[in-house]
Amino acid sequence: MKDLTIDITRLMQRLQALGEIGALSGGGCCRLALSDEDRKGRDLVTGWMRDLGLAVSVDGIGNVVGVRAGQQDGPPVMIGSHIDTVATGGIYDGCLGVLAGLEVVQTLDDARIVTKYPIAVAFFTNEEGARFAPDMMGSAVHQGTLGLDAALAVTGIDGLTVGDELRRIGYAGVAETGNLRARCFVEMHVEQGPILDATGTEIGVVEGVQGISWSEFTFSGVANHAGTTPMNMRCDAGIVAARTAVEARAIADDMGGDQVATVGHLEMVPNLVNVVPNQVQMTVDLRNTGESLLKAAEARLFDFAQKAADVEGVSIARRTLARFEPVVFAAEMVDLIDTTAKARGLSTRRMPSGAGHDAQMFAPNCPTAMIFVPSRDGISHNIEEFTAPDHIRAGADLLLHVVLQKASD
Repeated sequence: MKDLTIDITRLMQRLQALGEIGALSGGGCCRLALSDEDRKGRDLVTGWMRDLGLAVSVDGIGNVVGVRAGQQDGPPVMIGSHIDTVATGGIYDGCLGVLAGLEVVQTLDDARIVTKYPIAVAFFTNEEGARFAPDMMGSAVHQGTLGLDAALAVTGIDGLTVGDELRRIGYAGVAETGNLRARCFVEMHVEQGPILDATGTEIGVVEGVQGISWSEFTFSGVANHAGTTPMNMRCDAGIVAARTAVEARAIADDMGGDQVATVGHLEMVPNLVNVVPNQVQMTVDLRNTGESLLKAAEARLFDFAQKAADVEGVSIARRTLARFEPVVFAAEMVDLIDTTAKARGLSTRRMPSGAGHDAQMFAPNCPTAMIFVPSRDGISHNIEEFTAPDHIRAGADLLLHVVLQKASD
């Protein structure tokens, strides 16, 4: 069994074929959740699942699960990730985890190995959250963290709802949500960060996922002439937003450790060179591996924004777009990945995930872990995203042997 290996040529061909759907000039792709491109990607991957003889189901939020039968019935060993992308995404983020799962199944089929327990391969709706908030939506509904009705009612950045778009693309399924419990869950993913590449490490053994806090601020002041309005008589929404953005960076710098902060969206009204802005909408993304530290960062940011608005005579509204506590993966799964990788001669590094992943939604309900493979120069959510085939082969072989062991215990 130790010599059992995946077909890297076949896996790369599938990655490239999926990457051609929504392909962008210069590389990468755009398949926003529930778009026409997402539908085409879903059709392709679901077709591959059926070609492999998997029993395919689609649930009410559009998650697709393909099950390979085992010798016994029962909860499956599940492999999963996502195939939706950000607007300027690469071809590996999420997709690698799904297609490596299909490669695991086909490798077992080719070797005529029937596992004791079923194996499932899944892709989950709207992991990215780029069109509809929150991210990890499909896996959250799948595991019962987010209610189906609430998810279907979410309005996207284009004014369309999740429910309407699911029906439009033909993926409003009938399988139940919130009650499927896996025997265990394993997600293979590109690191999306620089650590493995910079240190020359082949495998990231993921111990958990950072907590995530997404907040949207709307600052409302008074639009006025940029030349005739004295500085001390302005109600400038723009300066409050700017000060809040700088404070977010200062919080991360002051706290150090794993604390990060990002202002990813900022939109001014009326957005003219000679008019004091009367409204600014902005987002702040805070993340930390410690829940108490994340709460402290939130409290400092929210307090600062309120005081800055009060000083300027600007009103403030804030809403939470997403909030996930840090997740710790099951020690036995983490250890299994680490020991199996080392037994295969692969270098490993235990590390947290800085990005959110579908795996974190499974962690409270079943033993869960992740396998990271290097991202060249740490680049992701970018058309330049790249992971070398040798690293993909190593990660997919590791996934194969971890899944085989868990499905045979």
